[in-house]
Amino acid sequence: MARRLALASGLFLLLASSALAHKHHDELTEEQKNAPVDTILWLHIFLQAGVWGILFPVGMVLGLSKSRWHVPLQSTGFALTAAGYVLGHSHKGRAFLAGAHGKMANILFVPMALQLALGVYLKLHIHEETLRPWAVRLHGVVGKSYPILAWVQMLFGAIAFGGYCRGDNLGQCLAHYIMGSGFIAYGTIMAILLLVGEAWVRRSGRSPDWWDSWVILLWGIVNTFTEHRGSTWSVKDMQHTILGVLWWAGGILGIFLSRNNQRSVVPAIIIILTGWAMSDHAQALMLSTKVHAIFGYTLMSAGLARIIEVCFVAPKYTQEVVDGDGHSEHTLDGSREDGVASSSSPMRAFRHLPPFLLVASGLLFMSATDEELHFVNDQGMDHVTYILIMFSVAFVLYALIVSLINLYATSGRNASTGAPRDGGAIELTQSNKWYAPVPAAEVEPVNHVIGDEED
Repeated sequence: MARRLALASGLFLLLASSALAHKHHDELTEEQKNAPVDTILWLHIFLQAGVWGILFPVGMVLGLSKSRWHVPLQSTGFALTAAGYVLGHSHKGRAFLAGAHGKMANILFVPMALQLALGVYLKLHIHEETLRPWAVRLHGVVGKSYPILAWVQMLFGAIAFGGYCRGDNLGQCLAHYIMGSGFIAYGTIMAILLLVGEAWVRRSGRSPDWWDSWVILLWGIVNTFTEHRGSTWSVKDMQHTILGVLWWAGGILGIFLSRNNQRSVVPAIIIILTGWAMSDHAQALMLSTKVHAIFGYTLMSAGLARIIEVCFVAPKYTQEVVDGDGHSEHTLDGSREDGVASSSSPMRAFRHLPPFLLVASGLLFMSATDEELHFVNDQGMDHVTYILIMFSVAFVLYALIVSLINLYATSGRNASTGAPRDGGAIELTQSNKWYAPVPAAEVEPVNHVIGDEED
């Protein structure tokens, strides 16, 4: 083990030295800017996107489910990442200005080295009662941060490739990329709660709308005091600032109405109002106006779908009690007796609509900066083609999200309890009619014959 750790440390030192030795440009000639992208750089892009966008998230999920494939997959990811670093610092052809992508690449050595060292330490199975429990927690925290780090680094890579977000364009980039990423994260969390998180919501004693309202409130406070700079108020400054006020004001009401584990439509109303404001956002280019309008309509559709879900589709998240999990008035499964939340019901399929629309709206907003749309306009592309491209990307991204959730529910320690049933649903809950809860004491199992006691 020590030799493996030393070998890995030596590899990281070698990669770090090669990264520091790589020449970054502070100024570029027109020839360097417009030079063709060589094959090595394309290999770097696709390899790192595959490793950080697919391989590491899959490995993280397998780690959460305690699958035996976690270590082999993450080890492969480390090796391929090393190859990607070498390719990224060996390309010719087009050159790029020094920026956040290169700096972030060096920063990523820290969590990678830490995760590798923790993994080797945990394999030794020493200090079981002292240091190991803390190492397990730290290993989990670092591992869960990988998708976030990967998303940020891939965004930095796209920005560097396009030469965006420099000078006066930085503020707009931050607003679009941070808020767009926030919508995608919101949709991702909503999908997790839909597919595997309902039991956690019950145990927490708080409805999802309570958490939503707190996030909206805090984000609104930040937005209120960061959108305006200087002494002159532009139309966009006023619109962005009042959106911040809308969010924290609505967040306060949402927190109050969703107390005591109650559902609330206030977060959905805020999403609708935000979408309406963005759909009528004044823009310099007609293409930009069209894209912002579709973004707003998509966000409004997500809010409307969320209202329908909260009022008519989603189950009531009553908190679990200790005197038995089989009572329908205390468990989520009990609400399925009427078929409302049945895993084979069309209403469960409807519940995918709000998270997907949030993911799509996030991608649309991230793709609507002035620099991006000027580039699209210069290529002669119309808004219909561009918007359909973004929705295609949204379909792929949401497919990846639900696939990872499905992998968690059907792999490792969840392989037996989370196997798809009832028409392919993957939620980790037990049906109170066909599957008995785990008994508190040892009892003889009762076999249920299909057809007995049917209504």
